[in-house]
Amino acid sequence: MEKIWTEKYRPSTFDEMKGQNEIVNRVKAFIEKQNMPHLLFAGPPGVGKSSLAIVIAKQLFGDDWRLNFLELNSSDERGIDIVRNKVKDFARTRAIGDVPFKIILLDESDALTKDAQNALRRTMENYTQTTRFILSCNHSSKIIDAIQSRCTIFKFKPLPKEDIFKIVDEIASQESLQLDDKTKEALYVASGGDCRKMENILQSCACLSNSVTEDSIYEIASAARPQEIKEVIEKSINGKFIEARKLLLKTMLQYGLSGLDIIKQIQKTVWEVNVDDKKKMDMIESCGDIEFRIVEGSDDFVQLEALLARFGKS
Repeated sequence: MEKIWTEKYRPSTFDEMKGQNEIVNRVKAFIEKQNMPHLLFAGPPGVGKSSLAIVIAKQLFGDDWRLNFLELNSSDERGIDIVRNKVKDFARTRAIGDVPFKIILLDESDALTKDAQNALRRTMENYTQTTRFILSCNHSSKIIDAIQSRCTIFKFKPLPKEDIFKIVDEIASQESLQLDDKTKEALYVASGGDCRKMENILQSCACLSNSVTEDSIYEIASAARPQEIKEVIEKSINGKFIEARKLLLKTMLQYGLSGLDIIKQIQKTVWEVNVDDKKKMDMIESCGDIEFRIVEGSDDFVQLEALLARFGKS
């Protein structure tokens, strides 16, 4: 059966990891010495945190990596029982083979309750002879200080454009896809440096045709073209409120966008509009205010209309 591309193209060696060179080099040094502290990987989704943890296990344990590696997702099992039972049972036994310790990966560990984190702190202390922990999270601030102080912290960042392009080229070559530079640029914009999202969008487009176009990227990603959003903003600034409103509604319906999706795209595009910096600051402030109202439950389109009205008046 055909694998989904996020698994098919998941890195299995340090050399295949993209976009986190400093982190990979330091972790590689730990593995060469066969000695590693507890690690905390923090950063946005789809940038290689779980992949690097699996690469560590594969490089350290070889073919027996599954026997010495336990992966748990904390968003599924977030209470204290997960630490008391599964984690402790795995941690207290010795590693199979010549390596001195096992590895436990706690994915999305910022979802663990405070009680579970406190229980984990004691477990990390008690079983350092036999186990190393790798904690993966989006926000390290949600991890208690006592755990942070026991780990070496690595902050992951979204993948830069050139690395996303390398991955796209590799997949295109393997899957016989045809993409031009504009399409690759659209993939980068739509994914925002999230490799997992990029691969899912690309696979969805490739199901329809081997020739992937810029239009198909934006349709699958449910994102408006930056040029369309820029046009909406410029019309509203120039006092063409009715035209701006019509174009905004058309764009939302065409791509199936929510108010929050549009607000995020407007906020990014504001910086490209040809107005002075003070005006841009006022526009960003308005975006923040309207975004808060939408999150609190206000009607999306009414609030977006109010935003366009503010752009025209300020």
